[in-house]
Amino acid sequence: MAHSVSDPQSKAAPQERTPQSYIDERPNWADGTAVTMTPMTVMQWRIWWLAAAGKFFEGMVVFMTGVALPLIADEFQITKAQHGLVSAASLAGILVGAIGLGSLSDYFGRKRMFVFEILLFLVFLTLVVFSPNFVWLVVCLFGIGVALGCDYPTAHLMISESIPSSVRGRLVLAAFGFQAIGALFGTIVGYAVLKNNPEIGAWRWMYATALVPGILVALWRFGVTESASWLLHRGHKDQAEHNIKRLLHRQPPYPHAVRLGIKDKQHASKGSYAALFSGKILRATIFASVPWFLQDLGTYGIGIFTPTILASTLGHKTAHVRSIADLVNNDVLAAKGSAMIDLLLIVGIIAAVLLADKVGRIRLQVIGFIGCAVGLFIASMSGGVSGTMQTMFLFAGFMLFNFMTNMGPNAQTYLLAGEVFPTQIRGKGAGFAAAFAKIGAVTTAYLFPVLLADIGTQSLLYTLVGTSLVGAVVTWVFRIETAGVDLDTL
Repeated sequence: MAHSVSDPQSKAAPQERTPQSYIDERPNWADGTAVTMTPMTVMQWRIWWLAAAGKFFEGMVVFMTGVALPLIADEFQITKAQHGLVSAASLAGILVGAIGLGSLSDYFGRKRMFVFEILLFLVFLTLVVFSPNFVWLVVCLFGIGVALGCDYPTAHLMISESIPSSVRGRLVLAAFGFQAIGALFGTIVGYAVLKNNPEIGAWRWMYATALVPGILVALWRFGVTESASWLLHRGHKDQAEHNIKRLLHRQPPYPHAVRLGIKDKQHASKGSYAALFSGKILRATIFASVPWFLQDLGTYGIGIFTPTILASTLGHKTAHVRSIADLVNNDVLAAKGSAMIDLLLIVGIIAAVLLADKVGRIRLQVIGFIGCAVGLFIASMSGGVSGTMQTMFLFAGFMLFNFMTNMGPNAQTYLLAGEVFPTQIRGKGAGFAAAFAKIGAVTTAYLFPVLLADIGTQSLLYTLVGTSLVGAVVTWVFRIETAGVDLDTL
C-alpha cells in the first residue's frame, strides 16, 4: 500500500470530472510511481456483497423448486400442466419485475429499488411458506419472481456504477456467480431437509431457510450510497458529489475535493423506452436481448428439471410410487445427482471471472454457446444406450453444459446488458434485456414437463442444441465488446 497519496487537487479548485473518473483514479507511491490497481473502499465492497446476496437468493429459490416440486405436486395433487405453472411462476415474475420494476431505477434511483426489491422478496417468501393451496403458491412464487426481476438490472448497476472499470467485468460476474452458489446451496438444502424431515410438507422448510439471511441483507442495504452517475444525470449535482465522497471514503482521505460534470452533455437528456429501438442503441438492444433469450431456453430448462430428467432417465428410482417414503426417496436421489452437476456451474463462473477482462466478453459468449450445444448433444446420446453408458453420457453432457453456460452466455449476457446502454436508460435497457430473456425461461419452464412427456428427453435436447448454435451466430453478428471500457465512454 502506498505510503502517501499525491493530490494535485489540494492546492486549487478541481475541474469538473465524471464520477467514473474519480472511481477509476489510481494513487501514487511517495516517489511518484503509480499503483498498479485501483484500491476498493469498504463501501464499494459492501455494495458488491449485498448485490451478490441477491443473486444467491435467486439461484437458491428458483433452482430449489426442482427439488420441492415432487412434494408440492403430491400435496396439492396437481397435473402436468400445473407442474409447469409452479416452475414458470417465479420466472414469469422475473420477466415482469425486470421490465416493470428494474426500469424504475432510472426514475427513483438505484438504491431505492435495491432496498425495495429485497423487502418485496421477503414478503412473498414468507407467504410461500404458509401457502394453503396451489393458486396461492403460484401467485406468491410470481411475487418472488417480480422482486428477483427487479434485482437483475438494479444489482448490476449498483456494482458497475460504483467500482473501477478495470475490475468491472470480474466483480459483476463474481457477484452473478452467487446465482450458481445459490443453486447448489438450494439443492443441498432441499436434500438436507428431505433427509431430516421426510414428509410431504418438507418443501415449506426449504423455502423458509432463506428468510433470516434475507432479513439481514435488507437491513444492510439501507446504508449503501446512491449511484453518483445516476444522480448527476438526474440533475442532483450536490447529492452526487456527497455520495461519491461517501463511496470513496478511505484512509488517508482522497479525494479531498470533488467537482462532478457530465462528459458529453448532448447525451445527458432523460431517456425513454423508445430510445432502445432507435439509432445505434437498437443494435445494443438486439445484442443484449436475443442471445440472453436463447441461452435462457436451455439454462433454466436444464437447471430446474435436472432432478426430473435424472429421475426419469436413470434406473435408480422406485418405478411405481406407492407411499410418501417412495416419493421422498426418488426426490433425494435426484437431488444428489443434481447437486453433483450444479457444481460445474460454480466452476464455469470462476472461469468467466478469470477470463472476461482478458479474453473478452464476445469470445467467451460464442465459445460458451458452442460448448453448450456440444454438452446437450452428448446428453442426448444417453437415449440410445442403457446402464453405465447412459449415466455417463447424461452426467458428462449436463456437466459440460453447466460449465460452458456459466463461463459463456449465462454470465456474459448478464454482464453485457448492464454495460452497452447509456446511463440515462441503462436501467431500462438492462431491464428490457432481462425481461425478454425471461420469456425464454418462462416458455421452457412451462413447456418442459409437457414436452418431456410428449416428445421425450432426446428430442428436447436436440432442440436446445439448435438454439445454442443460433445464439453463437447472433452474438457474433451484433457484437459490441465492452471489456476495459469505462461506462461514461460506452
